[in-house]
Amino acid sequence: MPTRKTVFIVDDNETNLQVAKQALNKDYKVITLISGEMMFNQLSRSSPDLILLDVEMPELDGYAVLRRLRDDPRYSHIPVIFLTARSDEASEIEGFKLGAVDFISKPFSIPTLLRRIETHLFNAASKHDLNIMVNEKTSQILALQSGLLSVVSNLIESRDFTTGGHVERTQGYLSILIDGMIAADIFPEERKSWNMEWLLPSAQLHDIGKIRISDLILNKRGKLTPQEFEIMKTHAEMGEEIIGHMEVKLSSSGKQEFLEYAKIFAGAHHEKWDGSGYPRGLTGEHIPLLGRILAIADVYDALTHVRSYKEAMPREQAAEIIYASSGTHFDPKLVDVFRAMENQFAELTINS
Repeated sequence: MPTRKTVFIVDDNETNLQVAKQALNKDYKVITLISGEMMFNQLSRSSPDLILLDVEMPELDGYAVLRRLRDDPRYSHIPVIFLTARSDEASEIEGFKLGAVDFISKPFSIPTLLRRIETHLFNAASKHDLNIMVNEKTSQILALQSGLLSVVSNLIESRDFTTGGHVERTQGYLSILIDGMIAADIFPEERKSWNMEWLLPSAQLHDIGKIRISDLILNKRGKLTPQEFEIMKTHAEMGEEIIGHMEVKLSSSGKQEFLEYAKIFAGAHHEKWDGSGYPRGLTGEHIPLLGRILAIADVYDALTHVRSYKEAMPREQAAEIIYASSGTHFDPKLVDVFRAMENQFAELTINS
């Protein structure tokens, strides 16, 4: 036997409560409450499928109750039908603006009351089922997208014989730095707009431009010549260009946040705080924040792991280089974050 839906009836008039309860008892589990405060106390113990709410009540009127409900994510989804003796259009407009799903005039018709409740419970159930379907589809898309990003990043790494695991570790360092930024409460306005489901995976594409760099340069033993280094530096702009082509191809599907993040990572992670970086020679906070964060993660990994042109450096020495580069290569505020999170960097390096 299906579980009966729960309906709260909130009204300061005992007669109205009893009439409504008698009408609904056969089909629903009914809880009657004589004030908004009593309703909120009851919500801490049980959540209804629908609320019938009187508009005119002492202390907290129906509008105030609805505002509190809509401001609380735990209860904002519950459909609310106003019960009211008012018949003016302004009152109804105000109620709908606040999020009421319907108005029923007092004294109410029992058949009308039952039909309205049935309709809105059906609508709420349909919306819930649709949300589940959307969430499932979103999860599938995220999994597919993450898989594709992983394949592309592995393809990039497969061409560079000495950077195995670089993409995965750099993504981990990036996550640690962002956690440190949150703890230190720096750059809150920028962070507020970030979608972490897209942001962290998109960092896997930061070196995608290396696809266009010759193997002779990419895997050269020893130091690059000035001419070879100029060619290597082009991977930042090439990465932006490749991701830009992806954006054009996918433009018909709407805005692609993960590509926007990836484009910033690709183009800005070799910029330096003092303007001596590439590809644009940006300075200070003119460098996108995501590029400034990834710069630390990328350099730390390069220092602490073998490259074709050098041996791995001890973690303590790599950290000292990052400290010494505060205000020249790196954003000083982010170096402070790195200092606070250095142990987590070291732990990830040891375990990777």
